[in-house]
Amino acid sequence: MIADLTPLIEDIRAMIVAGFAVFLRIGAMMAMLPVFGERSVPVRVRLVLTLAFTLVVAPAVVSQPPPLVAGAAAALGAEVVIGLFWGILIRLFVHALAMAGAIAAQSTSLSQIFGGSAGMEPQPAISSVMVVAGLALAAIMDLHVALATTMISTYDLMPAGQLPDPRTVSLVGVAHVAESFALAFSLAAPFLIVSTLYNVALGVINRAMPQLMVTFVGAPAITAGGLFLLFLTLPFGLALWSDALMRFLSEPGAMPR
Repeated sequence: MIADLTPLIEDIRAMIVAGFAVFLRIGAMMAMLPVFGERSVPVRVRLVLTLAFTLVVAPAVVSQPPPLVAGAAAALGAEVVIGLFWGILIRLFVHALAMAGAIAAQSTSLSQIFGGSAGMEPQPAISSVMVVAGLALAAIMDLHVALATTMISTYDLMPAGQLPDPRTVSLVGVAHVAESFALAFSLAAPFLIVSTLYNVALGVINRAMPQLMVTFVGAPAITAGGLFLLFLTLPFGLALWSDALMRFLSEPGAMPR
């Protein structure tokens, strides 16, 4: 009877090991993911979400258990590294929103007036509004489904238990960081254009009327204009941002355009 149960025990052991390896990769990703990995989400909730994603992803990748015969710690450590790598790439989209808000606030003189804080880093209110709005939009657009698909796709791009090629990681990482800065600049472009035109007009008025305190006259105008411009451009900016995020989640292996 023991001999008959031995193959079953070995199969259960292999399933547990494979499931734990999947849990490590998913858990590392969850620490960085937007919406699910935010600091405002309690740790216990994040743990439950990690277990839920593991139950979804594991059956699709159970045929790719990490090679634990030699070097179990290295194989499991590779899963953590891979999970952090993909989590950071997805997190860059949230940083793009924060950077766009910071650029917009600096351009329209709103960073000093409406300063806020997120965590330990000072953050303008425009950044907070854009980040919260972007996360809410992503959650509405079935982010959990797209993330589960991306998690499964990572096993085709980076097999289980193998450390990724450092050259590939550096190339992909640099490309996506550059895309993040480009996306942030695109979202903040209207504020930069309006700020440039405003400062040029202010300089012309100051040259024409030196006795007029143009700074005190123009400061309320740029503040009101910045808020009105945020009201007009935020829906279009969030649409552009959500398209970029969903495009990456649908094709995580594709290089940025």
